[in-house]
Amino acid sequence: SSLLVGGEARRHGYDEGIALSVDGYLSEGAGENIFVIKDGVITTPPATSAILPGITRDSIMTIARDKGYEVREANIAREALYLADEVFMTGTAAEIVPVATIDKIEVGTGKRGPITKELQAAYFGLFDGTTEDKWGWLDYVYPEQK
Repeated sequence: SSLLVGGEARRHGYDEGIALSVDGYLSEGAGENIFVIKDGVITTPPATSAILPGITRDSIMTIARDKGYEVREANIAREALYLADEVFMTGTAAEIVPVATIDKIEVGTGKRGPITKELQAAYFGLFDGTTEDKWGWLDYVYPEQK
């Protein structure tokens, strides 16, 4: 289905598509999980919305909660995308990517929002050491001593 979602999106001039569950709620992108931010609350579809519960999704949820944000897993109506302050997608390849427009309608200011920016910085900070690995996610590899 990810090929169909991505292919249809590109045929209509979009970079990525967003799929709906069989119940008509948001599901996920072709290869990413989706997050919707409204009034400082971060919501992502639950596993029952036909998503692949990704590792990056779980990591971002953990980081967001650690930063004091309320994170909800709940069904999200498609129309919520048009009212969102911010939307971003996560995935192994995508990592964390802000969404500027949906159906040619600007999300928030049409640029990366402050919460997305903060979460990106914290996530990427794990790799350069600026974010403490409080969760034991990283295995450090040291060069062999000669």
